[in-house]
Amino acid sequence: MLKINYIPFSFVILVFLIINGCDNNATGNIIYENINENKVINENDVKINAYFCPKHDCESAIIESINNAEKSVNCAFYDLNLKDLISAITKKSNSADVNVVIDTENYDGQIKGNIIKIAKTNAKMHNKFCVIDGNLVLMGSTNPTSNGVNKNNNNLVIINSNYIAGNYQDEFYELWNGIYSSGNNVKYSQINTPIGQIENYFCPEDCGLEAKGGAYRVIELIRNAKSSVKIASFSFTHEELADELLKADIKGINVSILMERRQRNVQNSQYTRLMDFGLNIRVDGNKNNMHHKFIVVDDKVVITGSPNFTSSGFNRNDENMLIIFNEELALGFVKEFDKLFLEGEVV
Repeated sequence: MLKINYIPFSFVILVFLIINGCDNNATGNIIYENINENKVINENDVKINAYFCPKHDCESAIIESINNAEKSVNCAFYDLNLKDLISAITKKSNSADVNVVIDTENYDGQIKGNIIKIAKTNAKMHNKFCVIDGNLVLMGSTNPTSNGVNKNNNNLVIINSNYIAGNYQDEFYELWNGIYSSGNNVKYSQINTPIGQIENYFCPEDCGLEAKGGAYRVIELIRNAKSSVKIASFSFTHEELADELLKADIKGINVSILMERRQRNVQNSQYTRLMDFGLNIRVDGNKNNMHHKFIVVDDKVVITGSPNFTSSGFNRNDENMLIIFNEELALGFVKEFDKLFLEGEVV
């Protein structure tokens, strides 16, 4: 647990110039720039813990958080099969306001009664979050399943913040009321805290590339990287994001990419393209799944959440994402990345 194939160079340059010809007007180091002055808020008492499954006991961290709830537990799960967690949720419903939304693809009666609703949507309700007592949020890439916590590589972020929790509570209410892959924009998109700036996005409503949402922001952060970009993603098919990594590599930024082995040849996968351009890209060594979806920029900024770096992740599925400017947190993610990257291989 953490608290707190050869291509001629001339051709590469030509590609760089072509790609840059489509660049927007973003210039300079703007990774700390406010997104929307009207949505910026300050909050003093904010804490963040990060867990990396299966190295850390993510299941116990989730169950403990729910057991400690005093008033409310609201969770949106793409999948759920941890028996002890299901028991904890059911028991807590006797003493607190407990509600769970689960994607229709993965519901098989794990929880019954009026505390459960099934997300019946053509897209995926791909979230993995809980809001507890209106001030605690559990989020990240971890599905609360046996594989999710015991076999797959995942991250779980637990954050104490009234404003972040408020955002997630609003999103949960939309899901509970049957509003999927749409809804209101996030209320507090940027929160300034003593431990660093935090940005919050819910996809697809806050994540559009053209609307300068979350996907744009990810690309912007990579564009303004000074030294390094590390990406771990279960699936990576987002062409514009791959374009920005190519440009960063040409500029001399240390770009490293880790993908889930089983996803390298899916339709629109960027694995072969990026490898052919000489980027430092590998597939993971986990015989199960490398299920992370995170980016670390300059060992200072962490981008993490439920969306894979795909068009569906940003533009279709119901997802959530945080961007956190905190070096201690970033160091934990860097250590996780470096370990998994070392275990990976080029194929």
